[in-house]
Amino acid sequence: MLNILTIDVEDYYHVSVFEPIVKRDDWEKYQSRVVGNTRAILGILREFGAKATFFVLGWVAERYPQIVKDIEQDGHEVASHSYDHRLTYDQSRETFRENIRKTKAILESVISNEVSGYRATSYSITERSLWALDVLAEEGFLYDSSIFPIVHDRYGIPDAERFPHVVLDNGKSKLWEFPPSTVRLLGMNIPIAGGGYFRFFPYEFTRWAIRRLNKADCPAIVYIHPWEIDPDQPRLNGSRISQFRHYLNLDKTENRLKALLRDFDFVSIRTYLSFWN
Repeated sequence: MLNILTIDVEDYYHVSVFEPIVKRDDWEKYQSRVVGNTRAILGILREFGAKATFFVLGWVAERYPQIVKDIEQDGHEVASHSYDHRLTYDQSRETFRENIRKTKAILESVISNEVSGYRATSYSITERSLWALDVLAEEGFLYDSSIFPIVHDRYGIPDAERFPHVVLDNGKSKLWEFPPSTVRLLGMNIPIAGGGYFRFFPYEFTRWAIRRLNKADCPAIVYIHPWEIDPDQPRLNGSRISQFRHYLNLDKTENRLKALLRDFDFVSIRTYLSFWN
């Protein structure tokens, strides 16, 4: 069965857990590693014949357009991850619109192709920012992948639908939602989608959970960040919990990713959605 792989293209100093200590105005001062790490992921995907959706920050695309072209030329999908990694619910409706419009224009200019997918910073489309779905549809996006059906201190809608579905259809436009994957255990949605969960849980659990989804004829929607295969990245002095979340098992991620690609078949969201349209 085909599953869905997604890559959130951002650098180690862009992540939300370090926002209290890393100012956006200082981003240029940090050693950038996003290009090398993204190229490493492209090489791994090439090795296993897998395709993915790359959600790219507009800030990254402006400074490193060639890596975005490399993603497109390797046959992957380029989608939007906002311009500068701001949480959706910390923006006004119009600021959010300007942000996604700007990023869409940057990415489309780089790849000379349409960008139709979006993932919010840190899955920050929650119950208090569902208005963002209307804006995405109005701005020409076909799908979103921002609603995580779990309990979390920063994001999540625990009772949201767990599988791909049409989240908005007003007669004029339709928007699909591709939520990161969970399994239902002990009355709770347990995240198995990737990122920190991919590094926290033993790989055997991740494999079991994806097989369970596939047996129910449901695709797994998995994500990873380029910085997660980079255990040598510069260390940032955040809080204990931010350091735990960010640095846990970075030295194991690359081998786990290869095991995942060996055990399962992956395509982009655009390819998967084409089967339904």
